[in-house]
Amino acid sequence: MRLKKNIFDHVDWWLILMYTALVLIGWLNIYAALYQEGFDLFDFSQKYGKQLQWIIIAYVVAMIILFFNWQFFEGFAYIIYFIVILALIGVLFLGIEVNGAKSWYDLGFLRIQPAEFAKFATCMAVAKYLSTLHINLKIIRTKLIAGAIVLLPTLLIILQNDTGSALVYSAFIIVLYRAGLPGTILILGISATLLFVSSILVPKTYLLIILAILSAIFFFFSRKRLREVIVITTVFIIASGFTFSIDYVLDNVLEPHHVTRIKILLGQESDPHGDGYNVHQSMIAIGSGGFSGKGFLDGTQTKFNFVPEQSTDFIFCTIGEEWGFLGSAFVVALYITFLLRIIFVAERQRSVFSKIYGYGVASILFFHVAVNIAMTIGLAPVIGIPLPFISYGGSSLWAFTILLFIFINLDSYRLQVLR
Repeated sequence: MRLKKNIFDHVDWWLILMYTALVLIGWLNIYAALYQEGFDLFDFSQKYGKQLQWIIIAYVVAMIILFFNWQFFEGFAYIIYFIVILALIGVLFLGIEVNGAKSWYDLGFLRIQPAEFAKFATCMAVAKYLSTLHINLKIIRTKLIAGAIVLLPTLLIILQNDTGSALVYSAFIIVLYRAGLPGTILILGISATLLFVSSILVPKTYLLIILAILSAIFFFFSRKRLREVIVITTVFIIASGFTFSIDYVLDNVLEPHHVTRIKILLGQESDPHGDGYNVHQSMIAIGSGGFSGKGFLDGTQTKFNFVPEQSTDFIFCTIGEEWGFLGSAFVVALYITFLLRIIFVAERQRSVFSKIYGYGVASILFFHVAVNIAMTIGLAPVIGIPLPFISYGGSSLWAFTILLFIFINLDSYRLQVLR
């Protein structure tokens, strides 16, 4: 437990203030998304009433976290990770299916989604491993172990048929890069993404010709040593194989609705009454808000339930319709300020564990915010992930709260850390 007399010594109040603002914005917009004439804001039988209960519990959990000594989180990082992995395995056998994903424990009075809590557990495990003495991410063995820590929960979540939550773990590439992963890995990841999109938009023959031309250009400007020739040839072969494997992935790996959403996003298909319905209605709702919005509780798209999942994954369209461009810009600016503050706080840490964990927090939150908002305005495929601290849901709110307040706890001890 904490040795200091006051649990609020040296806590970063800016982070707590912005966290509180986001939570309150979320609660009010959940109320707006579900509002009907005569509804009471404190009706605990409704979702917004339940959200208020979960908010209160989240603050209790946050206070409990601040009581702990920072060394507890580093010392028990692997144990907590192992417990969460067991929970992810258990849900495959004991869980219930919700919206096609078998990723929930039904406790009767409450449903818990372990995939949400796996984020902070994985973040702690990665920070613990990378903060170990003599760890060098330029060594292949180190890369494999760090990758395995991230990949294990990812695969278990994919088995639950929750691809959206699994994609969140790609954000750890930012953490690994900050911890010393060579930039070539990051470039390869970006290149693979661009090649994936190009393989859908461009005929395979043309794409193969483009890859051949690029390889020839690299060969021309190289020193034409045997090693460079082998590398260029190998990259060309792998890229070509990857290009021709995309059709197999689309037909046999991804779910049909995921493929449709990707093609809708890329303009390959148009389905405003089917898989593209959510995004189509979300864009109408946000656009109808104009510059200053229709006013709190006056959103017509919201009131008549045109947008499915409007209190959860599509909560941002409620903000766009009722608060308009000004309100949406304020929320985006608040998130940006929040993320920059986390990075600033991470950089001032003396403990390597705390610094890496802080970048994990920033990366996970950034992925959620960027993708969630992008999918509501048609810039990203719908993958079903919540907007942090704003979307309805106890598991996501508690998991994000734990993720953040562990970091606030670690930061409060920064002046007592010598390494």
